[in-house]
Amino acid sequence: MFRDFCGCFQNLRNQSSDDQIKENQLSMGVVASGMPPPTSTRSNPPTNGEPDAKLAKCEDSAPRTSLKEALKILATSKAAIIFDNEDEVVKEAVGIIENAAKVAEVANFEVAKVQVDKLTKKRIQYLTLHDSWPMIYVKGDAVGGIIDLKMLSESNRLSEWLKDHQYDLIVIGGGSGGLAAAKEAARLGKKVACLDFVKPSPPGTTWGLGGTCVNVGCIPKKLMHQASLLGHSIHDAKKFGWKLPEGEIKHNWGHLRDSVQDHISSLNWGYRVQLREKTVTYINSYGEFTGPFEISATNKKKKVEKLTADRFLISTGLRPKYPEIPGAKEYTITSDDLFQLTYPPGKTLTVGASYVSLECAGFLHGLGFDVTVMVRSILLRGFDQDMAERIRKHMVSYGMKFENGVPSKIEQIEEKTDEKAGRYMVYWEKKLEDGSVVTAQEEYNTILMAIGREAMTDDVGLDLAGVKRARSKKVLGKREQSTVPYIYAIGDVLEGTPELTPVAIQAGRVLMRRLIEGANELTEYDQIPTTVFTPLEYGCCGLSEEDAIAKHGKDNIIIYHNVFNPLEYTIPERMDKDHCYVKLICLRHEEEKVIGFHILTPNAGEVTQGFGIALKLSATKADFDRLIGIHPTVAENFTTLTLEKKEGDGELQASGC
Repeated sequence: MFRDFCGCFQNLRNQSSDDQIKENQLSMGVVASGMPPPTSTRSNPPTNGEPDAKLAKCEDSAPRTSLKEALKILATSKAAIIFDNEDEVVKEAVGIIENAAKVAEVANFEVAKVQVDKLTKKRIQYLTLHDSWPMIYVKGDAVGGIIDLKMLSESNRLSEWLKDHQYDLIVIGGGSGGLAAAKEAARLGKKVACLDFVKPSPPGTTWGLGGTCVNVGCIPKKLMHQASLLGHSIHDAKKFGWKLPEGEIKHNWGHLRDSVQDHISSLNWGYRVQLREKTVTYINSYGEFTGPFEISATNKKKKVEKLTADRFLISTGLRPKYPEIPGAKEYTITSDDLFQLTYPPGKTLTVGASYVSLECAGFLHGLGFDVTVMVRSILLRGFDQDMAERIRKHMVSYGMKFENGVPSKIEQIEEKTDEKAGRYMVYWEKKLEDGSVVTAQEEYNTILMAIGREAMTDDVGLDLAGVKRARSKKVLGKREQSTVPYIYAIGDVLEGTPELTPVAIQAGRVLMRRLIEGANELTEYDQIPTTVFTPLEYGCCGLSEEDAIAKHGKDNIIIYHNVFNPLEYTIPERMDKDHCYVKLICLRHEEEKVIGFHILTPNAGEVTQGFGIALKLSATKADFDRLIGIHPTVAENFTTLTLEKKEGDGELQASGC
């Protein structure tokens, strides 16, 4: 049997809404794993050179299902096939699915047949990045074409898929993205389980529900960054007339650590309460595929529970890398451990040029510790290098040291205790000014490795499940769908997407709405505002200078920039006042459309979040000029930029109000 949806939903109301959908369906934001970003988030998806009007004229007189109804049917049917003209392939696909249903002993089974026009076809192919046509769906997941369906059938996965399972969705990983997806799926009526288990770091650190951001990332980092800034504010206060107690003002590391951990514990508990309220089954166990639709969940007592589901979501995130050198895992820590240190870190070496390395180095120095950053080459690879160099200059002026090199060996001099940091000797090859190379060495109390992060996918059984991975160990796929149609990935573990918490949250929610409700939406992975919380914060959105020139050509790029002195830095005469900087990167021959936004300033995150919407809406330099600034603020500097950046220009000089 099959249900025929070739036109039964075509009434006047749907016809009217369908016209509006057709007008807007090509204007959705786009970009996902497996597809490069477009020049504009509101640009039309590719039509292979065939204009829309021509597509419309090619339609025959058969009634068609609207895009909205088609997506709903595909999302809610046990099995469905979508096509524009019925042919033998459609009949063959229906036969394969019905035979699999018989093997699975599925009662009252129907295959939904959905006939659509060519515009709807284009949109659905665009939403899924599947080119095969007709396209088959099983339980809301796009399988692909007839060849993909035959492969599923021959492997016996199709009949197994059509059976009932314990859960509609199992989420592996209880980080920000996984939790957002689990709660959204439950809100939409699905039976959901969320598995989360933290393997201890080499020093033995572990944490609760919530993932990297909550426990060992954004949250504790921002709190310690704020603690560092408050230290400066105490010194500024004297200049503003505050009388402070005589003597040295000291910081208590243990008090800060406990306060931060107390807040994190409250968040951990809050997430568990939210899952319970949303009727999501939370399982504190490590999940691993042991069958096509089976997960083995192992808890801390090594007890194994078998779970099955129709659909799976991988959101296991990343963990810090360690270099392959003697003493690295024995004597160093990472950001997984820093925020729970039971002792003050003392003289610290942060290894790596990543934002994690610079942020941690910045707040540790602000808390009063002697900090050195060791880098192999450039800072903040992937970010604007002009801004990265400005950050380095500020941090050097701030009193921090930079060493070029890579540790070759680490030796323990004195073992650490719960109350006191250890002592370690670090060796590296150092290049002198005359070009000669010597082996340098220096003693540190704490060595923080921040050389990058790797995907936690080795022990999840993805190879058994058939999921393909990149060399980075991240999941490969189309949109958020892996190479196995019922297995998805979001967040840091998905190849080709930004490693940012808000991105994972958005992706999880949007994906669930698209799969469960048939929502006509995608996560937009371009023009994402972000901030590096160095002592002087760096906010950006859009392209760096390097990427803008590579993509659009040097002659088509015009850059407006300036330095400025925040009013609040004038009275205390803060050294930071010489480093605050703003920059807009524009397309010269496209009405100076703004494609890159960069600012080095206090509170850069707050500024960047607001201006990010301007880039999403394709703002031009003229739009920024028309905007009246709020005075006196650092953000108003973007409304008064007139200075064009040119090669050979000298250093800019800041002026106050």
